[in-house]
Amino acid sequence: MKPKRYYRTGPGATNPYNPRAMHLHILGICGTFMGGIAVLARGAGHRVTGSDAGVYPPMSTQLAAQGIEVLEGYGADQIAIKPDLWVIGNVVTRGNPLIEEVLDRGERYVSGPQWLAENFLGGKHVLAVAGTHGKTTTAAMLAWILDRGGRRPGFLIGGVPCDFGCSARASHSDLFVVEADEYDTAFFDKRSKFVHYRARTAVLNNLEFDHADIFPDVAAIETQFHHFVRLLPRSALIVANGADAALARVLARGCWSRLERFDAPDGWMSRDQADGSFDVLWRGEAQGRVAWTLTGDHNRANALAAIAAARHVGVAPASAIEALSSFGGVKRRMELRGVVGGIALYDDFAHHPTAIRTTIAGLRRKVGRARILAVLEPRSNTMKLGLMKDALAASLADADAAFCYAANLGWDAAATLAPLGAKARCHAELDELVADVVREARRGDHVLVMSNGGFGGIHEKLAARLARHESAAV
Repeated sequence: MKPKRYYRTGPGATNPYNPRAMHLHILGICGTFMGGIAVLARGAGHRVTGSDAGVYPPMSTQLAAQGIEVLEGYGADQIAIKPDLWVIGNVVTRGNPLIEEVLDRGERYVSGPQWLAENFLGGKHVLAVAGTHGKTTTAAMLAWILDRGGRRPGFLIGGVPCDFGCSARASHSDLFVVEADEYDTAFFDKRSKFVHYRARTAVLNNLEFDHADIFPDVAAIETQFHHFVRLLPRSALIVANGADAALARVLARGCWSRLERFDAPDGWMSRDQADGSFDVLWRGEAQGRVAWTLTGDHNRANALAAIAAARHVGVAPASAIEALSSFGGVKRRMELRGVVGGIALYDDFAHHPTAIRTTIAGLRRKVGRARILAVLEPRSNTMKLGLMKDALAASLADADAAFCYAANLGWDAAATLAPLGAKARCHAELDELVADVVREARRGDHVLVMSNGGFGGIHEKLAARLARHESAAV
C-alpha cells in the first residue's frame, strides 16, 4: 500500500488551481478563516469535509452553498473518515477526542495558515491586512479596489464581503489579499497566523490588547507584530496607522521595508465633508472624494489604508476612490438585517470595547438624535475573562439603552455597567433579553446587536417578536 502524500504546490510544482485531488477534513471549519480555506480547497478540486462544535451564518450558509458536509462535534469516531490530510484550526486544543486519535494514529495534519501558504501563496504578491480592528473590512475594501481595477485578485477574508458573496476566492492573478490575524496558528504552532504569509504589501491598521487567552499583555502582541515586520522584504511596503502609539513602538524596534503612514500629515489623510463623503489627501494633495454609505472614523481610516496598499501594486488612487464609492460593505459589519415596524435591526461583529465604541459612534453619526439600543454579547475569550470589562461602560455610553447578555461570564455584568445607570440592563436568559428589548423599542429606533458569534439566533428572534408586537398594536 502506497503511503499517503501531502501534495504541495508553488513555484516549480503542480498548478495550484488544478492539483491532484485529495480529501481534506477541516477541524474548526465554521470559523471565518477555516471556512475560507474550505472554499479555496473545494475550488481547487479537493474533496472537502469538516467538523465544528457550532454552526451559524454567514459561514454555515457559505459552506452549504458549496455542498461541503459539516459534522457536529469532534468525536473520536470521526477518525473513520480517513481523509488524506487533516487541516487543523486553532479552535481545536489538546484533549480534543478527535485530535488525540489523530495523534495516536500518526495521521498527517497541517495548520490552516500553513496549508494556505504552501498551496495558494507561493509565487504571489501577497497583500496582508493586520491589526486589532478593521482587518476584515479593510481586506474586503482592498480586494474590491483591485477587482474593480481589473486585477481580479485571489483573497481570503475573515468575513463575507457583500460585493463578492464569499469569503475566499482563488484566482490566476499574481495578487492575493489575505486577512492577517495575530491569533495563534494551531495547538502545535503558537506563532501568529500572519508569519506564514510572506507579505509584500502589509497593512498595520492598529494594535491594542486583545486575545487575553494567549497574550499576557500588549507587549507580547507587539512582539508578534514585529516578527511579522521582520519577515517583510526590503522591497515590501508597510502601510501603518500613523496615530497608533503601539505600532510606532513596533516599527521603532526595526523596519527594513518602505513605510507609508495614514492618519498622518506626511502621509495619507482624510478631510470630511458635510454630506458624509470625504476627500483623500496624499502628502497634502487631494486625490479625489469618496462618497459612500459607510459610517465612522474607523472606516475612513480603513479606506485610506486600502487606497495606499492598492497604489503599491499599480492601482491609481483615483481608481481606488471610485471603487470605494460603490463598496457594499461586509456581512456582520453594521449590516442592516431588516426594518420591522419602523425599527431598524443591525448586526455587527464588534466585541472589543474600542470596536463597540467606534461602531456606536458611526451609527450615531448616521442616525443623529434617533435612539440607539445597543445589544451586546461579551463572547470573546478576552471579554469572558473580564480583562477589558472596566472599559465596557464607557464604550456603550453613547447608546440610549444597553442590553447585555450576561450568561457564562466570570464577572458581574450588572456591577460593571452600573455607571450607565438605568439605561443598562443585564440578562442571563436570552429570551428575557429579547423580550426586554422588544418592550423598550419603538418606531424610529435603531437596534444594534454586537457579537462575534451566533448570539443564539437573536436577530431572527428579535425580528419575529417585533413583528408580533407590531401586529398586536394594530
